[in-house]
Amino acid sequence: MTLRSILLHLRLPFSLFLLPVFWFALSQSETPDVTHSVLVAFILHFLLYPASNAYNSFFDKDEESIGILENPPPVDQTLHYVAWGLDIAALLLGAFIGWPFMLYLLIYGLISKAYSHDRIRLKKYPVWSWLIVSYFQGGFTYLMTLQAINNIPLDQLFTARTTLASLLCTFNVMAMYPLTQIYQHAEDARRGDLTLSRLLGIQGTFLCAFLVFACSMTGFYVYFEGRSPFYLLLAFILPAMVFFCLWYLRVRQDATRADFRSAMRMTILACIGLNGFFLTLLLMK
Repeated sequence: MTLRSILLHLRLPFSLFLLPVFWFALSQSETPDVTHSVLVAFILHFLLYPASNAYNSFFDKDEESIGILENPPPVDQTLHYVAWGLDIAALLLGAFIGWPFMLYLLIYGLISKAYSHDRIRLKKYPVWSWLIVSYFQGGFTYLMTLQAINNIPLDQLFTARTTLASLLCTFNVMAMYPLTQIYQHAEDARRGDLTLSRLLGIQGTFLCAFLVFACSMTGFYVYFEGRSPFYLLLAFILPAMVFFCLWYLRVRQDATRADFRSAMRMTILACIGLNGFFLTLLLMK
């Protein structure tokens, strides 16, 4: 594989879609450790997530569009080594933060491998993979980021407020996750993977995303106690909500509109909105 092909399969821009979890944790921290914050951001978005993407690409060997890659290049064993190398680098750097964060990195790495590996392949189980991926990319990452950047003892980490925040992060991933599968039905069917989106169908995927998103917004209203940050959140995600509705109407008329480019536009708008909101929340502090 060429260096360019490896970089493409790392899908570094995809880390931006998971970045809101980090900003949310940072915005809810009173006195975060600056060094730990920088290290956590780097480890998550330049090592852990790209390693997971590379591992997934190696075992899936996609020939059609996948997350942010419209035409994925062929893969070979080199990508497998790169994925493991990034995971090991993440663990070594995580040692400078503390053993709880190292344990999180190890668990996340193992879960991501179980998701893709041909002998386990959690991806074949639609509901379980949806719940597991959403929790580990959302709520679990929020809690461990919060712990790492604030040096919080584990026995003091789980409060009502942090638990609600982690649940909201999980909901956000749960809402978007099926939409990122909506254009892959043929590719997943070829491999024998019954993803949640394939299970629900195109219309059901939209309905699922809407219901979970509604739960997320209700939770954020409770979390912010109905105050101004909640309405600021609505303003930031309004473009994504409008696009979602228009996209759904187009798909009802023509199912082929549930395509890669539309899914990516939806994901990018949601990414911009959430990143913008949590960054604004951080700056307001």
